[in-house]
Amino acid sequence: MLSVPVRCGAVLKCLFPFGCVSKIVPGVILVSLRLMSYDITTQAGFRPKFCPNPNCNYHKGISPDWKYKKAGYYERLAHPRRIQRFTCLHCKRSFSSQTFSTTYWQKDPELNRLIFMKTIGGMCHRQIARDLGISPETVEHHVGRIGRHCMLLHTVMMPLGPPPTNVVIDGFETFEWSQYFPFHHNLAIEKGVDFMIYFNDSELRRKGRMTKTQRTRRTELEQQHGRPDPKAIRNGIADLLDVVCTGSRQVTIDSDDHPSYRQPIRKMGDRVIHRVTPGSAKRTKDNNLWEANLADLVLRHSSANHKRETISWSKRRQNSSERLAIYLVWRNYMKGRREKERGSPTPAMVRGMLDRPLTVDDILGERLFATRIELPSRWRKYYDKRVVTRAMGRQRVHELKYAY
Repeated sequence: MLSVPVRCGAVLKCLFPFGCVSKIVPGVILVSLRLMSYDITTQAGFRPKFCPNPNCNYHKGISPDWKYKKAGYYERLAHPRRIQRFTCLHCKRSFSSQTFSTTYWQKDPELNRLIFMKTIGGMCHRQIARDLGISPETVEHHVGRIGRHCMLLHTVMMPLGPPPTNVVIDGFETFEWSQYFPFHHNLAIEKGVDFMIYFNDSELRRKGRMTKTQRTRRTELEQQHGRPDPKAIRNGIADLLDVVCTGSRQVTIDSDDHPSYRQPIRKMGDRVIHRVTPGSAKRTKDNNLWEANLADLVLRHSSANHKRETISWSKRRQNSSERLAIYLVWRNYMKGRREKERGSPTPAMVRGMLDRPLTVDDILGERLFATRIELPSRWRKYYDKRVVTRAMGRQRVHELKYAY
């Protein structure tokens, strides 16, 4: 059992999907978060807390009035072989304990935990597939599901900490499909904590030194697929600031001197104090952008799709965002801040959100439902796989009605 202090009022919108229990003591609310072993639904005596049917009145909240009954069981090849079934007595929808599992509709329950660590361990999809003896498409589907789960988990965890007061923002530049389609992952990281708060993406037009042949090719591609929005970074930063500043009276924003940052920051008025550090400044610990520079370093080190001169780049920035969500959860809740310090606390521990690092079993302990958690608008597009890569034809979207 893990007890974490939270601000008064935050308990109502935090860890209900995990089955948290609030306990009020003078001056503070303690939330006891049960960190389950991998796949809570395999534990004996599992009891559903809400109806998984999004159209049911007992889906979004946890009510003692909700009634259900057991409705037999079915057997499968994976452990545990016997899966309990239930029926909601309100909407009459039947479901099983597997409906609440992160391995719902998956044939091999162990793949999620294996793929999670290999993804942030610098392996690309085909390397993971060869190592596990499965197809690259299977890896891609699992990474997508884990990424969606991590977006929900981070959204659920955020109310446990205080609103950020000092944030470093920066653009992590990479590309999709080919180097003719660069884009930014706009990152927001809490200063002095290394806690990544939020990210989104902005399309870019290829710039820099190019040969005549490359310029001609860029023109051909732009005529065929269209140009990226020249205000993409400005719009991305506006969305970033909207999420970061939620709940805060005033936030100090540290950034470089990118001209596209000025207008959205200016529109925030007195809510934002803007400090500019030239991009040419030395990237030492004394640099005000140290947290962003460190995130750039660790992200390229831990992600196969962002390494320099790699052949494992993301073909869609949609997929890049899913992998980044996995990295965010690992960096915030699992990895210590300092690699060479034994027992170094995670960023979430420094913020007072947790009292120990989470494990993969903790992260994947129970399924989270997107119909019960309000994601930021951009993350909702990531969840539904609605972010389109210009150069690709047919692009998969997430339209599953039962699996997630």
